[in-house]
Amino acid sequence: GFFDPLGPLDDADQDRFDRLRYVEIKHGRIAQLAFLGQIVTRNGIHLSGDIDYAGDSFDSFPNGIAALFGPDAIPQAGFAQIVAFVGALELGVMKDIEGTGNEHVGDFRNGAIDFGWDTFDEETKLSKRAIELN
Repeated sequence: GFFDPLGPLDDADQDRFDRLRYVEIKHGRIAQLAFLGQIVTRNGIHLSGDIDYAGDSFDSFPNGIAALFGPDAIPQAGFAQIVAFVGALELGVMKDIEGTGNEHVGDFRNGAIDFGWDTFDEETKLSKRAIELN
């Protein structure tokens, strides 16, 4: 069973639940990366070099949302490149491909990447998955 106090999944099947779990895991990972990006850049750590041919460096742009909107924001073409890159990741990389040996919903290894997951016993795997969800 699962905890559903408001009841929006009362008449949902397993496929619907798996889809919502997949989206929850994916969005949680994106939020973790966004938070990490905020912490790193607010700490003054930026990529070295220039961001464009005009000679603007990565640290010449403000942190956070001000980097996208405002007087000192990155150019619109740069914003479009960011959106296109995220879209390419969404459509081509971060997806759960059936038949590639994925063990559970949200397993994006797709038979290609393994950072030691296969070395864990079943109890450890279950524990790590529960930690990610909670």
